[in-house]
Amino acid sequence: MRGSIMETAPAPIKTAYEASVARYWDTKRDDEINLLPGAEDGLIHHHYGVGDFDHTILGLAGNRREAALLGELHRLENQQTELILDALGRVGADARLLDAGSGRGGTCFMLHDRFGCLVDGITISEYQVAYASRLADERGCDGRVAFHLRNMLRTGFAGGHFDAVVTNETTMYVDLFELYREFARIIRPGGRYVCITWCINDSAGPDENTHRIDTHYGCAMHERGDYFKALAQHDFVPSAVVDLTTDAIPYWELRTHSTHRTGIEDAFLAAYRRGTASFMLISAEYAPTRTMSSSMLVP
Repeated sequence: MRGSIMETAPAPIKTAYEASVARYWDTKRDDEINLLPGAEDGLIHHHYGVGDFDHTILGLAGNRREAALLGELHRLENQQTELILDALGRVGADARLLDAGSGRGGTCFMLHDRFGCLVDGITISEYQVAYASRLADERGCDGRVAFHLRNMLRTGFAGGHFDAVVTNETTMYVDLFELYREFARIIRPGGRYVCITWCINDSAGPDENTHRIDTHYGCAMHERGDYFKALAQHDFVPSAVVDLTTDAIPYWELRTHSTHRTGIEDAFLAAYRRGTASFMLISAEYAPTRTMSSSMLVP
C-alpha cells in the first residue's frame, strides 16, 4: 500500500448493473481490436483515437495492410491520450494522479511515462486489475503505478488524496452527479480533473445510433449538458472545453477497413456526422466554495 489508501475499500459492486459492467469487462479477453494495436509498446487502450490517418495504408494489401492499419489506429489512440496529458499541464514527480476506469492500464502508463509521478488506476474488473498489474511489473514501474479493484463512485481513498483525476471514455458507466461528488472528495482543492468522453448532443439526440452504442457497450451515454451541470454542482470550474468530434471521425473511418472491426463503427460514424453525438475534452479545476470540514475528508 502506498500513502493513505484505506486498508479495506468499499465493495466495488453493489448493484446488478455494476455486476453486469464488471462481467462485461471480465469476459472481454480476446478483443483483438484493443490488444493487437498495443502489442509492441504494451500500451493497451480501451478508448478511441483522434486525428487524420495515413491514407496510403488503404492501398496496401493483405497482412501488410492490416499491420499498418493497426499501427495507425494505435498512433491515433496514443494521440488521444496525449490530449489528456497536455490538459493536465505541469505535473511534478511527487504528484498523485488517479485514472478512474483504468482498463488494462494504457492511460496510467502514459501518465507515468510523461510525468514520472505516482499513478493509481481503478476498475471494477478483476481481470483488468490483474492484467494491468502484470504489465506494470513488466515495465518496471509497479512501485509507481498501482491498480486496484475499486469503484469510481466509492473509491475508498482518503479525502484530498489526489492532485488530479482523469477519466478516459469511462463516464458513460456511472451517474455523473455521484461521480463528481466523489471526485470532489478525493481531489485536493485547486486540483484538476480532465475528461474525454463521447456523449449525446442535448438538442439532437438520442437516436438509433446512440442506442446501438449503449447496447454494444452495456452503458448509458449522458447528454453533453449533464457534464457541466454535475461539475458545477460539485465545485468544478471548466477551464477548457474542446469539441473533438471532427477529429474523431477519421479513426472510425479507418476502423471500418480493419479485419478486426467490431460492427459498432458505423453507429459512431453516423452519430458524429448527424450531430446526435459528440466527442469532447473537458478540463476543470476543483474550486470548493466553502472550507472543507474534516468530515468531508473521510470516505
